[in-house]
Order: sequence, then C-alpha cells, then structure tokens
Amino acid sequence: MAFDLTQIEQLNDDFNNYSSRKIIQTAMASFDNIAISFSGAEDVILIHWAVQFNPNVQVFTLDTGRLHPETYEYLEQVRKHFNIKLEVLSPEKEALEAFTQEKGLFSFYEDGHKQCCGVRKIAPLRSKLANVDAWITGQRKDQSPSTRSMVNLIEQDKAFAGEGRTLVKFNPLANMSSTDVWNSIRGNEIPFNPLHQKGFTSIGCLPCTRPVLPNQHEREGRWWWEEDTIKECGLHATNKVTDTIAKG
Repeated sequence: MAFDLTQIEQLNDDFNNYSSRKIIQTAMASFDNIAISFSGAEDVILIHWAVQFNPNVQVFTLDTGRLHPETYEYLEQVRKHFNIKLEVLSPEKEALEAFTQEKGLFSFYEDGHKQCCGVRKIAPLRSKLANVDAWITGQRKDQSPSTRSMVNLIEQDKAFAGEGRTLVKFNPLANMSSTDVWNSIRGNEIPFNPLHQKGFTSIGCLPCTRPVLPNQHEREGRWWWEEDTIKECGLHATNKVTDTIAKG
C-alpha cells in the first residue's frame, strides 16, 4: 500500500493527533515490509498493539550475547504469549571474535561503549534494516532529555537506509510518558521483564545496566561511568525530522 511521504513534517504534525495504537495501525497498513524492534523492555506494548492488526508482524530483537538472564527468559515469554516469530539477531562471529581478542570483554569501562555497541548492536541492526522498508521503535521523548527530547513520530532514517534507499522510522510512543506506557501494560495484563521489579527502568546489557535510585532518571542506570549526554548506543542516530521524502 502506497504511503504518501512527500511532506513528512506535515505527517509528523498529523500524527500528533493520533494515538500510539493508531500510528502503529497506520504504519502497518502503509508498509507490507515493516518490522518492530523489541528491546525486551517496556516497548512490549508495541507488540501488543501490532498483533491486533497483523498476527504475523515481523518482530526482531538484538541478542548482544551480554543480556541479563531475566531478559533471555522474558524474550521467550513474549514469543509464546503473543504467538509470534521473534527474530533474534546476533553479532557477526568473526567481527565479535576480532573485537574481544583485541580489546577483551570489558574495554567499555575504559574507552567507552561505542565500539562494543557497534559490533554487538549496530552491525546486526544495519543488516536487518537493509531488508525492510520501515521499522517501528519504542523511543520516547522522556527517556532521555539530552538525546531524545526531539524524537518525532515519523522520520526518514538516513543513518540506516543505505545508498539509494528510503527507510522510514516510526516512533509511536514518542509522546507517551513512562507512566502512560506502564498504565497500558498493566491495564492489558501484558507480561513484562522482571528486572523492572528490581529497580531497572532502562534495560540493556548486563555489564552496562544497573538499577536506578529514587529520583534518578531512568537512563542513569545505563553506562553510568560515562557523561549523561552520550548515553546512546547508536541505534537511534537520527531523532529529528529534517527532510522531505517520497515513496510510490
């Protein structure tokens, strides 16, 4: 189904009048080859809504090889609960071996997490996104005031599109707060990662994630040894709509 993106900024304004569920419905009705990125955290609400429109929706997750045991168990719980095919993306074997042989298993504590995330997250994601026309993420503006406050509901993803391609990115939860999301999860009795009950508000790899204290922002538990302004792994390199694109 064709989706007129000739005025993507206008579409973003229009989407501000839509519910998150309606944005997902519109996205899935507009693109046959669209996939949901599931992190194993509260973005499970995306799957809950998406399967209502297409029980066979593509859902993928990144297995960095360093996730919490609870997250691995939760991924399986989600697969069974929604009766979906959950595509698990792993790092490329040779690249990961070369990285760990050169830098060891905990180099990120000394020189930052970017290179590790590049091998374990960015490369597998890039390979996946090369084969879809659009993707849906669980980004919210309130997750990180320094890096996500300008997240739009729809955008052109130039970072992962590749040369000569158009890749559309939907962020249906952008305007929702954490409270909104959790009200939906609890209200719909959706299973959630048990780490949330242990003080984890943002869940990533085990060595790089810890619980937050009262009154700390949820992203303060991620890469806590680094500056707040760089607490992104690179999965969401473009968070602002600036371009006009078209899809026939």
